[in-house]
Amino acid sequence: MRIFIDTANIEQIKEIHSWGILDGVTTNPSLIAKEGKDLRTVVEEIAELVDGPISAEAVSLDAEAMFEEGMELSSIHHNVNIKLPMSIEGLKATKALYNEGVDVNMTLVFSPQQALLAAKAGARYVSPFVGRLDDIGHTGMDVVAEILDIFDNYDFDTEVIAASIRHPLHVSQAASVGAHIATIPHSILRKMVSHPKTDEGIEAFLADWEKVKNL
Repeated sequence: MRIFIDTANIEQIKEIHSWGILDGVTTNPSLIAKEGKDLRTVVEEIAELVDGPISAEAVSLDAEAMFEEGMELSSIHHNVNIKLPMSIEGLKATKALYNEGVDVNMTLVFSPQQALLAAKAGARYVSPFVGRLDDIGHTGMDVVAEILDIFDNYDFDTEVIAASIRHPLHVSQAASVGAHIATIPHSILRKMVSHPKTDEGIEAFLADWEKVKNL
């Protein structure tokens, strides 16, 4: 499973990239706004660090404007894909961008039916929001599994990005059901590294070494 970081913070991206495990980056308007920079600048900075897919989200609501915005964003770097919301206008823009060879990440996906339509329209990725589904009493990971089954049935090239990851267990569950990608906040990536028994073991090893290093 490929691991993306869900952030627009360059320092966070640098840190996770240094671990040797980062495959791509997803951003959204809220994340960009936190950085106090324009979208183009942020995407250019990310592209200098990460040689992998970078999701940049269009903010227009009608298909024609989404298409124009998507074409402009995709010109920033060859790794840029365009995040579009699941909607009728989003589907129209996805098809138009697909016809121009531009990859689309269809976001705000909450059902297998939505994912099926996105794949039919030519989306390169679909992003089911696991955590937000859990919030309303559904099991978000079940939706991811259903989408994967449908895509396998029909050999769609569309990949599933498990999004709205709230805790490390979501990541292992996404891997268990076969999600192609998980896009994970910086804080959750750091939690994935830690385990109290690992910390306990390191402390024990160091304590033992202190006893014998000068013998």
